[in-house]
Amino acid sequence: MQGKDPVKVIREALAKALVFYYPYAGRLREGYNGKLMVDCTGEGILFIEADADVTLDEIGSDALQPPFPCFHELLYDVPGSDGISRLKCGGFILALRLNHVMSDGTGLAQFLSAVAEMARGCATPTILPVWERHILDANNPQRVTCKHNEYDKVEEDDEAVLSDNMVESSFFFGNDQMSSLYKLLPFHLRQCTKFELLTASLWRCRTFALNLNPNEEVRMICVVNVRSKFNPPLPSGYYGNAFVFPATKTTAGQLCGNPLEYAVELVKEAKASVTEEYVKSVASLLVINGKRLKFPMRGSYIISDVKHMGFRDLDFGWGMAEFGGLAKAMGLISFVISAKDKKGEVGALVPICLPAPAMERFAKELEKMLMHPTYESKFVVHNKGEFKCVE
Repeated sequence: MQGKDPVKVIREALAKALVFYYPYAGRLREGYNGKLMVDCTGEGILFIEADADVTLDEIGSDALQPPFPCFHELLYDVPGSDGISRLKCGGFILALRLNHVMSDGTGLAQFLSAVAEMARGCATPTILPVWERHILDANNPQRVTCKHNEYDKVEEDDEAVLSDNMVESSFFFGNDQMSSLYKLLPFHLRQCTKFELLTASLWRCRTFALNLNPNEEVRMICVVNVRSKFNPPLPSGYYGNAFVFPATKTTAGQLCGNPLEYAVELVKEAKASVTEEYVKSVASLLVINGKRLKFPMRGSYIISDVKHMGFRDLDFGWGMAEFGGLAKAMGLISFVISAKDKKGEVGALVPICLPAPAMERFAKELEKMLMHPTYESKFVVHNKGEFKCVE
C-alpha cells in the first residue's frame, strides 16, 4: 500500500460496500404510530476528509486510549458525518457516525468488514447482508410475559448525580488485573465470564464512588446480543439491532456492603434471563407504550462489551488498527474495548465518565481491589448517608 492514498481507497470501498448495504445511504422516516422506516433516496452518505498537523505518537505516546487529545478537532462534528483524518506521520483515522436505529455494534462491524474487504480488492463481501427486520417484530397480539427492570418508572431529578464537572478516564484490565479480581471470588464462582466479573466490579466501584444513599435503588443494565437466542438463530448476515438491555437491581447499601460475589450473581442472573420469549416480550412492551419508554437514569449503569466485534482487526490494506472501538464513554454508558496497554499487552479497556470527585473515589476503590487480592471491602454509613470504607 506504499504511496496509496487511504482517503481514495476507503472512499471507493465505501461506495462499493454501500451497493450491498444500500439502506445505510438512505434516510430515516417516521411512519404510522412512530414506526421508523428507511427511505432509500439514493442521496448517499456524507464523507469528509481532513489533514491533521499531529502524529500518532502525539495522540497517544504510550498507548492509544480515551480520552484522546484534540478529540473534537479530529472527529469533525457534522450530524450524520463520516470521515478520514490523515496524520502528518502517514497514519490515518477513520471515524464514523450513524443513527443507532440502523444497526448495533455487530451489524456495524459486519459493514466495516465489507468495506475493508472492498478496499483490499474483493468484489463481494464474504458475508452478504440480510435485512429481514420483521424477524424481531412483536407478537400479534402483543404480550408482555417477562419482567423488564430496565424500563421501570421511577421519580428522578434530571440526572442530578451525573450533571456537573464530568471527567473521563480509561481503565485497562489485562491478565494480572483480571486474575486479582477472580481471587476475590469464592471457588464456585470462578467459572464466571470475564465480562460478568468486570461488570460486577465496575458497577460496585462506581456505586460506591457516587456516594448514594444506602437505601437508593441502583441498576446494572447490560447489553446482550440475541442472535443466538432464537431457534433457529437469526440468519448470518443480519445487521440490524439484535440486542436487549436486561437489568438487575438492588440498593446501593446491599451492593456495596456485600462481597463482590453478590454483584457477580446479580449480573449472571440478568444475562441468563434473556431468552427468545424475553426478546418478544420487550418488543411487545415497546409497541404497547408507543416506543416512549426510557431507562431510569439516576443510579443506573449501562455496560456494553464490544471487544470481540473485531474493530481492531479491520484491515483496509495497511494492516490492523492501532486502536479500534468507541472513542469515549457516554455518561452512564461504558464500553468494554479491545486495546493494548503501554507494554503492548492486549486486554479490556473501559472508558468511564463520572463527576471529578467521584472519579477520584472510583479509581482509589478499584486500585484497592486490584492491589489487595485478599481485600474484603466493608462499608458503614456515616451521618450524611454516604458510604465510608473500613479497612
